[in-house]
Amino acid sequence: MNPRYLLEKLVTGLFYILPHHLISRIVLRLSHSEKRWLSRLLIGAYTRLFTLNMNEALEPSLSAYPSLNALFTRALAPDARPLAEPETMLVSPADGAISEIGHLDNDRLLQAKGYHYSLQALFASHDELARPFIDGEFATIYLSPRDYHRLHMPVAGRLTDMIYIPGRLFSVSPMTTRTIPRIFTRNERLVCLFDSDIGRLALIMVGAINVSAMETVWAGLVTPPPGKTPRLSRYAPPIALERGAEMGRFNMGSTIIVLTEKSRVDWLGDLTPGRSIRMGEGLGSTQALA
Repeated sequence: MNPRYLLEKLVTGLFYILPHHLISRIVLRLSHSEKRWLSRLLIGAYTRLFTLNMNEALEPSLSAYPSLNALFTRALAPDARPLAEPETMLVSPADGAISEIGHLDNDRLLQAKGYHYSLQALFASHDELARPFIDGEFATIYLSPRDYHRLHMPVAGRLTDMIYIPGRLFSVSPMTTRTIPRIFTRNERLVCLFDSDIGRLALIMVGAINVSAMETVWAGLVTPPPGKTPRLSRYAPPIALERGAEMGRFNMGSTIIVLTEKSRVDWLGDLTPGRSIRMGEGLGSTQALA
């Protein structure tokens, strides 16, 4: 057996015994602290570990950020992420790297080579909401700690439903997605469902260790709420968001999954696992509903 694979299995095995939520609560407290000595210490350590392009930030000065979380979730300058043309192009909702992209096999999505997971498990058995995506299209994008952490609409849509699903907080790095089965259906996640000109659209924000909060523009801070059961919220009338509009944000790095109905997107041919992508870059050409 490949020695690298064995080492990865050993390392990722440690994640099974870590107190995921305790660690993430501590990170939440620390990253939101506005005590100047602490925030300067954390921001200094973070920027030494990760190279940030502050020239594209709306506020390029590190000293202007009162907390580490404020830096994580920094806004970009208005012209930093132009949206791909034509307007019918489905664009990336985030900066990151393509984890996997392609077509669902009935209700199965590819996590990584050798690992699949089910659409029903991803939606926590809300089968009626998952059904439109059977045999559909999916793109999974991993955000590393150095990436821009706000999420944007890949097409214009109208929010109809949101499901908060509690779970573990395994790391979703490339190493763990290669070695931990069904990681996206084990982790805490937020399923956001939209009507759009190309049919039903789902954007699934997947939590991870140190991702101590997920936020949306319509509900604010969503996790971690009390309770251990999935929670469905309906929106009537729906909330309209334009293509490219901010829809949410992560702390630290994590993953977003884009789902569309069958034959509504033709993915661009150069989008392969591991390829870097930025918010607003083209993912695929779309086919509007008749």
